[in-house]
This record gives sequence, structure tokens and C-alpha cells, in this order.
Amino acid sequence: MRVLLVHQNFPGQYKYLAPALAASPDNEVVAIGEEANLRRAPGADPRVRLLGYPEPQGASKQTHHYLHSTEAAIRRGQAVARLAIGLRQQGFTPDVICAHPGWGEALFLKDVFPTAKLLLYLEFFYRAHGSDMGFDPEFPTSFDDRCRVRVRNSTQLLSLEAADAGISPTRWQRDQYPRVFHDRIHVLHDGVQSDLVYPAPVAEFVLPDGRGTLRSGDEVLTFVARNLEPYRGFHTFMRALPAVLAARPQVQVLIVGGDEVSYGRRLPDGESYRSAYLKELGSSFDASRVHFLGKVPYPRFLEVLRLSSAHVYLTYPFVLSWSLLEAMSCACAVIASDTAPVREVIKAGRNGLLVDFFAPDALAEKIVSVLENPQQMAALRTRARRDIEQRFDLKRITLPRLLALVSHLAGRAARR
Repeated sequence: MRVLLVHQNFPGQYKYLAPALAASPDNEVVAIGEEANLRRAPGADPRVRLLGYPEPQGASKQTHHYLHSTEAAIRRGQAVARLAIGLRQQGFTPDVICAHPGWGEALFLKDVFPTAKLLLYLEFFYRAHGSDMGFDPEFPTSFDDRCRVRVRNSTQLLSLEAADAGISPTRWQRDQYPRVFHDRIHVLHDGVQSDLVYPAPVAEFVLPDGRGTLRSGDEVLTFVARNLEPYRGFHTFMRALPAVLAARPQVQVLIVGGDEVSYGRRLPDGESYRSAYLKELGSSFDASRVHFLGKVPYPRFLEVLRLSSAHVYLTYPFVLSWSLLEAMSCACAVIASDTAPVREVIKAGRNGLLVDFFAPDALAEKIVSVLENPQQMAALRTRARRDIEQRFDLKRITLPRLLALVSHLAGRAARR
């Protein structure tokens, strides 16, 4: 096969697909991404040919604000198309193109390679109702916001019209896309390296600033998000902390995540949500037992999960985080929000616990109950790990299915 992978932050969701395809000497694999991100990409596979484009110019000040992301997407799509035309002139015509349409990179690929099969990674389609927008009354949306996201979807819709197939990580994420496209979208998660992400009977974690070392058997509450923000329930978690710390005088809290904003709106004057909620809580909790770790290297992240006595995962109805499945793979006792698409993975009382996203008191009660009864959590932890092995294991389940889909599309391209 000849395969072209396109992702502005390559490898992105193609982290495992790219080397798996390149492992066969019969395949030729080319990847396109933004130059700056390619330079930062660690350990690029030498068997994958990398092509970078400079960061495209954004929208002008005169552009209507509904069209800012659309104009930026068109510029990015043009940059990718120029590289694709160069590939075609060099004699490379892919059988299959795998692309993430969210930033516009897939817009013109079928115009350059009309015989190639286009497989899109369909992560999230914006809806004015029933998903993230308007979910949290603390952060209301306006009519203008709802109009803006309708236009924002245009980039994906144009790419979808040209696509031959798509994949979405969960059924709920698939169902956010217009029904007319559902028959060509496969529900297929990225998967978890369960042989790497596993529970360890003996683990330890050195606290920052020389404040000691946590070891297996210590009472540890964990919370993880790329950035600490309301979309991932950081405000609910923080408001639950005072009651947890008061009820469990030995518990240590490890919080992983940055102070930037990945989703949703920013606070005025550049204030972080961490700063805002620490101010809100004031002296109502023992801050000496709450450790903000920032963004940590992956091995250190796994150390956090392996020490966890109770792990909290909260989210708006939005993209499901990899960290939830990684926590389950480490056999954590997960307390998660009763929101879509979490319910596809966590079955209450079987492999985790569910709680109302907006109820910090109920969250605190659940956390305290888990910490008080570690033996009762043993079966739940075991089932969480087993479910990952049986449904989401990368090597045995998700990656073979993805490779089979790519191969199937390549066969259709060859017949055509």
C-alpha cells in the first residue's frame, strides 16, 4: 500500500498506525504535518517520510468572526494541497489517505488525488444543543455562540462529503455527526497499550520540591486533565476537595494538568482556572496535601495512576479522554461523571462509579467511600482492567481493526 497520513500535530492519533504501516517493506508511508510540530515530535519513525508546511496565516481583522476558523482552515488546506501536488509530481499517488479534518487539512486532498480513498478521523462535531455547548450553566452560551459553531462545522462537512469512510472513538461521538454520514463512520477507539499501561503492586512517586515520597499503600486521590479547566470538571473536583480532606486526614491529592485552556473560554486577564478556584476555596482546605504537578512526562503520569487509591474523571459531554481508559488499564478505582460518552465505558458499580457532574458534595461522598473501603473496590478495579484488555487493547483489538480497514480501502482503490 501507499498511504498518506495528514495531521497538523503529527503523529497525533496516528501514533501507532504510522509505524505499523511502515513496518511492512511493501508499504510506502508519507506523513504531512505542521513544520513546528514535526520538529517537536519525539522519536519519529525513520521509515515514515515526513513533509512539513509552515504555520498558515490566520484570518484577518476584517474577517467576520464566524469565519475566523474557516479562513484559517482553508489556508491550512491550501498548504497541505501544495505538498500533495508536489508528491503527485514526484510519482507518489496514495491508495489511502488518513486525515484529521478538524483544521482543514483534508479539504482539498481528493482534488489532488481523486482515486485515493479518504479515511477521516472524526473526533467531534459541534452541536448547539445536547453536547458541550450550554451544558454548564456556570458558563452560559449565547445565540451568537450557537451560530458561530454551526459555521465552524463547515470545514468538516466539506471534508466529509469527499470522504470514503471515517472513524470515531465512541458511538456518541459518531452520533454527533449528521445521520446521513453514519453508515460510513466506523466506531473504533485509538486503543490502549495495556502491556505498557498496567497496574503495579509496588509503586512510588517522589513529590515535587522534596516534600517526600508516596508509596503503595498510601492513601492517594488522583485527578488528570491536559489542562485544568471546567470542560474536564476541574471546578467540581476542587469544590469537593475540602470535604474529602476533612474526612480523610491521611489522603494526599495528586493533580496532573497544565494551566492553559484547551477547550471553552479563557478567564479575564489571563488568569488560570487553578488560580481562580484556589481563591474561591481560600483557607477551607489543607493545601499542603494537594500537589499540583503540572504536565508530566508519560512514565511519571503512569506512576501517578499506579499509586491511585481513587481516581476522578469528569467531563462535559465531549471528546472522551485517553486518560480515562489509561486509568482503567492501571486498575484504578474510577469515579467518573455520569455524562456521554463516559457511560459507554464506565458501567456503574461494575468497572467504576458514576456521579452527577454538577454535584461536588456527592462527588466528595463517593471519594470518601472509596478511600474508606479499599477492599470493596478490588473486584471493580479488576473488571476495569479486564474491560480494557477485552475491548480496547491496542495490539490485539483496535490496531488490527484499523489496519484491516485501511487495507480494505486500499483494495477498493486498487480495484477502482
